[in-house]
Amino acid sequence: MTGSDLAALLQRQGFDFFTGVPCSLIQHLLEALEGDAAYLPAVREDVAVGVAAGAWLAGRRPVVLMQNSGLGTSLNALASLSLMNGIPTLLIVTWRGYMGKDAPEHILMGEITPSLLHLLGIPHRVLARDSFEADVDWAAREFDARSAPVALVVPPGVINANEAGGGVRAPRSAPGAPPPGGGGGLRGTLALTGPAVSSPSSGGTSGEPVAPSISRRDAIEAVVTSLGDEAVVHANGFICRESFSITDRAANFYMIGSMGLASAIGLGVALAAPARGVVVLDGDGNLLMGLGVLAMVAAARPSRFVHCVFDNEVYGSTGNQTSPSREVRLDALARAAGYRTVAAVSERDDLVAATQAARADEGPHFILAKVTTAEVEVPRIPHSPAAIRDRFRASLRPLA
Repeated sequence: MTGSDLAALLQRQGFDFFTGVPCSLIQHLLEALEGDAAYLPAVREDVAVGVAAGAWLAGRRPVVLMQNSGLGTSLNALASLSLMNGIPTLLIVTWRGYMGKDAPEHILMGEITPSLLHLLGIPHRVLARDSFEADVDWAAREFDARSAPVALVVPPGVINANEAGGGVRAPRSAPGAPPPGGGGGLRGTLALTGPAVSSPSSGGTSGEPVAPSISRRDAIEAVVTSLGDEAVVHANGFICRESFSITDRAANFYMIGSMGLASAIGLGVALAAPARGVVVLDGDGNLLMGLGVLAMVAAARPSRFVHCVFDNEVYGSTGNQTSPSREVRLDALARAAGYRTVAAVSERDDLVAATQAARADEGPHFILAKVTTAEVEVPRIPHSPAAIRDRFRASLRPLA
């Protein structure tokens, strides 16, 4: 079985969104997918799980490729995002350390890989050369039957090199591409960051201080009341609860767990449903957990993507411990990563202006809203994870 054979079979089974972190055991599968622009490289496996979740919410059938070491990296994302919310994903997990024959760093993970999948309750099969069509068919049926991930485990030597010129022709849109007939796509040339969308009070450049003057809840209100029909992905914690206290919308995805993955989920939605604008309401602590996603967003260039980070320089949910953002400007990192526009604001009117400007122009856009540490009593989200999932997915369907 060549990598091209497996890629074609996966696509015939309807899988149409591929992301993950490379492993040499699936090198030839990745060659086939990259050659057809069907693969979005991820910076970490848990980030890939988040992107895949967003793609599924927008109507795609995602596959996450990872080495089994990345299975360990993605445990919390699988448990508190995919499994808790009931989001199906096909995991293709390579089996380094198979039969105890590998470099020392792979031996323990090789021993416990099947046990980890079993503990998570993720059904899996070991992909074999003489049954790979049946294995992929099984995975597709499990994917359709369950609201949860399913896995194919790939031992060494199962996937062979591709024949010369044996690339795959994807029958569906690749990640980031619009539906057939549309323009744009994932593989456009990466542009350098454009001029900052800044106001007089923003300091103008990311090297100058920005003194907060409004609370996070007031800042969230300024953003959400400036929006139209955009899908909004909320970082977990008080951002969800404060936004819910202002207005509850079917197009709001409230994260309950999986801290750090709001921007990854939003990226998956934006790439899978490019006709729909996406706004990510993020926090400094959440973003700092996965800074590599800034590079993914900038490289993928989702055209209607607004990434708004409310930065109070503390971890508010756990007692206001100091966040590294007190010393490091997050807008400077976004600018260096390659976001098309970057803004830093601290006043309500400036935040409204920055949001409206970002909505009206091609992205991706990054808005840093410096806010105070003031907290208000707000209710918990009353909706179940399944209800949040279903109504958000339904809200995307008309434009996906």
